[in-house]
Amino acid sequence: MDLFFNPFDNLLCVLLGISFTVWFTLLLVFIIVPAIFGVSFGIRRLYMKTLLKIFEWATLRIERGAKEKNHPLYKPYSNAIIAKEPTSLEEEIKEIRRSGSNKDLGSTPEFEMSDIFYFARRGVESIMDDEVTKRFSAEELESWNLLTRSNNNFQYISLRLTVLWGLGVLIRYGFLLPLRVTLAFTGVGLLVFLTSVVGLLPNGRMKSLLSEKVHLMCYRICVRALTAIITYHDSENKPKNGGICVANHTSPIDVVILASDGCYAMVGQIHGGLMGVIQRSMVKACPHVWFERSEVKDRHLVAKRLSDHVEDKSKLPILIFPEGTCINNTSVMMFKKGSFEIGATVYPVAIKYDPRFGDAFWNSSKFGMVNYLLRMMSSWAIVCSVWYLPPMSREEGEDAVQFANRVKAAIARQGGLVDLLWDGGLKRAKVKDTFKEEQQKLYSKMLVGTQEDRSRS
Repeated sequence: MDLFFNPFDNLLCVLLGISFTVWFTLLLVFIIVPAIFGVSFGIRRLYMKTLLKIFEWATLRIERGAKEKNHPLYKPYSNAIIAKEPTSLEEEIKEIRRSGSNKDLGSTPEFEMSDIFYFARRGVESIMDDEVTKRFSAEELESWNLLTRSNNNFQYISLRLTVLWGLGVLIRYGFLLPLRVTLAFTGVGLLVFLTSVVGLLPNGRMKSLLSEKVHLMCYRICVRALTAIITYHDSENKPKNGGICVANHTSPIDVVILASDGCYAMVGQIHGGLMGVIQRSMVKACPHVWFERSEVKDRHLVAKRLSDHVEDKSKLPILIFPEGTCINNTSVMMFKKGSFEIGATVYPVAIKYDPRFGDAFWNSSKFGMVNYLLRMMSSWAIVCSVWYLPPMSREEGEDAVQFANRVKAAIARQGGLVDLLWDGGLKRAKVKDTFKEEQQKLYSKMLVGTQEDRSRS
């Protein structure tokens, strides 16, 4: 019996050996070596153009099938549900009073029952068209990208479309996912090993140069693990040593996207597990700013550590995401003022993902990190544009909040994102009482005037 199976076993071993040899040769030649030298064969961009043509055909086929069967098609709202005019509280209440009574705010100011309608209407509008909560859910698509999770019209339309979808599942989970997992482990493994080796060298120019090459190579391998197709604009504005790079935040991979085009000093809390191993190896090769859990809430300590880092012009620029949480690629929310109090030159960066190929947004309240990475690696690709904006400095008489808002507005304008004043912390926290009190103060001021007005009268 053993003699009968031996030739089969030998043949199987030979075939497996050849398969692994071919697999790793392809990885080495087409992915790892180009990542080392920062070159591309254009395969990913050709892949992206092919996908676009397939998506267009699939969407047209769905629309035609729905028209033949008289099925309504779901279309996401590209803008707000309710059209709103940018008017003040006083102007709107004046309009309500004119339509309901003869009294106006020009006469003796006093409370009117009709004023309630303004607050009631604003409350209903906020419930119907909540501009904050919808920033924490996945961006809706105009067309189908052959991912079941991104289609509200998914149903049987035709045999060809169903076969195409099934083929897409096989390609994504049978070929792309194993390839990407292999590349991810390769990139992270090389990052840990090589930064640990570079960390053994004495501090100096050679160590800095090797550290930069190692980081760029490993991050570029990780970019290829996501089949990321990135277009960088205005590279002459790339962050320089002694500065702070601030960017809008959609996903944890924002770090990889930016670090594959330049080296940065990372800022964050010290973790355990695999993340802790990566952090400890990275800090051996170049100075990053890691904080203990007990230090994170000490604003003065954090500010001092950041200030000491940017004062040393030989150190890499700091990379910070001032929103403090991930937003769904449609808007930019309030920037925390901490990084704008230091007084260093700020280099704004706008990141905008193309959701047609895969949703980069991490909804951390719904998906864990492993689940999120699995969804990312089983998507078609990650396509994004990065804009390096001109450096900005704090102007005379400008406080940290005003400076942060000016930088945020520039990022939103360049990336085609909605500029919101709301705090991203509302993802998990309730609205602060100060927001409600602000509306109450505005209404009170409208009725009784300021202290200065009352003293004049």
